Amino acid sequence: MPSPDALIRATMHRLAARLGHGLAEAAAEVAVIAQDAPERLRREWDLFQDEVRAEAERLDADEQEPSHPAQPAGPVGDVDPQQQIDGLRARVAELSRLMEETP
Repeated sequence: MPSPDALIRATMHRLAARLGHGLAEAAAEVAVIAQDAPERLRREWDLFQDEVRAEAERLDADEQEPSHPAQPAGPVGDVDPQQQIDGLRARVAELSRLMEETP
């Protein structure tokens, strides 16, 4: 049976080896994340810019709407839910298309 001193040294060596291996794996993961970060930031920035443009267009359209002759506003219940759903689906499809186009 090995001496207590040898067991302690062996334990320390194995712990150091395992921690070193874990640190190497963590460093590799960080390196991969660091490589992907600029591309990911660029995609997020492009998407943000697209969202800002779309919001600006919507705001412009909202501001131009009152300049038209006023039409009597119907009750809130007159809004067709299916039209709202279709509009939302179209917006989601457009956003998905924009995300797929962004490399």
